[in-house]
Amino acid sequence: MSPGLHTIPARGGMAARVAKDQAVQIVNTHGQQVVDTWAFAADDPVEFMSMEHSRAAFRKAIPEIGDAYVTNRRRPILTIVGDSSPGVHDTLIAACDPHRYEQLGHEGYHENCTENLHAALDALDVKAPETPCPLNLFMNIAILEAGKLDWRPPVSRPGDAISLRAEMDCIVVFSACPMDLLPINGQDGEPTEAHFRVLD
Repeated sequence: MSPGLHTIPARGGMAARVAKDQAVQIVNTHGQQVVDTWAFAADDPVEFMSMEHSRAAFRKAIPEIGDAYVTNRRRPILTIVGDSSPGVHDTLIAACDPHRYEQLGHEGYHENCTENLHAALDALDVKAPETPCPLNLFMNIAILEAGKLDWRPPVSRPGDAISLRAEMDCIVVFSACPMDLLPINGQDGEPTEAHFRVLD
């Protein structure tokens, strides 16, 4: 992939190959956009970044700079090396899909992160065996008393960015989440573009 800033289109997805020791920086351009993020081992997409294995590895729901996400084979794949946002990201919530929008009362087709993931991988001629739970960058899911969850608007600001260093050759996939029925992309709920760059 060429150097420079790449656009993750509003409601759409993109994938990039990232070599070991390179970093990928994801920019919340307009400040209120959730970016679902996945990573797959470049030589075997059956191995992928796993939120459930990662939470066990760093022993917290929201990791910090220096923490490494691991794969379903418990190997480090992406390490947080920088974060100019308030650091609120989600590791709990599954990617939206057609069933989710049906449950929320939407009729007809709706863009969704699950299909964005597979379309972005198709563009690289890569097939994922499943849809792993994503790292939901900038998503603000509050864990309340008694363990209840609350879907809240992001607390990120325009231009906030997080940088992740690749610990193996991998394919990283992004989806500018198209959710507009809940306030996860801000109170007005209108999804926007985001951006990313690959850094040596």
